Amino acid sequence: MAGMPARGAAAAPETTMAAAVIVAPGRVIVAPVPRPEPGPGEIRVRIEGCGVCASNLTPWAGPDWMRFPTAPGDLGHEGWGTVDALGAGVTSIAPGSRVAALSYRAYAGYDIAAADAVVPLPAALDGLPFAGEPLGCAMNIMARSGIRAGDTVAVIGIGFIGALLVQLAAGAGARVIALSRRAFALDLARTMGAAETLVLDDHEGIIARVRDLTGGRFCDCVIEAVGKPWPLDLAAELTRERGRLVIAGYHQDGPRTVNMQLWNWRGLDVVNAHERDPAVYVAGMRQAVAAVVAGRLDPTPLYTHRFPLDRLGEALDATRDKPDGFMKALVLP
Repeated sequence: MAGMPARGAAAAPETTMAAAVIVAPGRVIVAPVPRPEPGPGEIRVRIEGCGVCASNLTPWAGPDWMRFPTAPGDLGHEGWGTVDALGAGVTSIAPGSRVAALSYRAYAGYDIAAADAVVPLPAALDGLPFAGEPLGCAMNIMARSGIRAGDTVAVIGIGFIGALLVQLAAGAGARVIALSRRAFALDLARTMGAAETLVLDDHEGIIARVRDLTGGRFCDCVIEAVGKPWPLDLAAELTRERGRLVIAGYHQDGPRTVNMQLWNWRGLDVVNAHERDPAVYVAGMRQAVAAVVAGRLDPTPLYTHRFPLDRLGEALDATRDKPDGFMKALVLP
């Protein structure tokens, strides 16, 4: 038949891939683009899936500083998959290895990562999604929080990271108070080990309730995981004298004004738990692999929505709008 390779002929090598390109605010297309090639010290990963991060929402909305179209696959940074090709000098990992990758254009069929920015996934995780970057973030936030057995900990905002932190803090022996606007999220927090759940609605009412729950002492540690001004203000109110206020929310939509009088009077230790060093991210990802294998961390119930790559726009909208039952979207090329 015309156009068919001769019997026994080798198939043509794959040279293109599908990749998402955001072409305007709230508009994405999937197009064939050249498949990237790994350079020295790099690997190529055939992407199995990529988590959708709330940090994508500001670029998706199209602020003044955003430039369109994006690079193919751009904004996807929670990918996992199989090592497909090695760049020159890479001997630390073999093709065919399943990995979580710290890479940045994983809304595509393939992505490139530095060889030291991938974490092998053991056989115990075969067939399971593994959004390594946010799982590593949760481990790093937990480490920075200094939570110990016997602490009373409030987690404000039960999204993906907040739910993981409830599980980690409860597993460490802390008494956890979970706060969220959504009934679904509070139900999930209880399954993750929260001892108390409160609706995130009334400022003074929440303060009074936490005062009662703690015998007037308030919390040893409060983790703010929303990224908005009011939950940050509330977090300080719920932190005891000499307690730890941990900022895990992504505050990238403008400046914040805080009650420094309260922070100062109570002598709060304020921890910005965001990391920027890629090596620290990767270390957290390795710790997350160990925690999931050991059963100390189970993200599986949090992966509530799955979308093919050509529905990335719907995945981003769901991440923004949080329909009932939503916690985390995965995009599967």
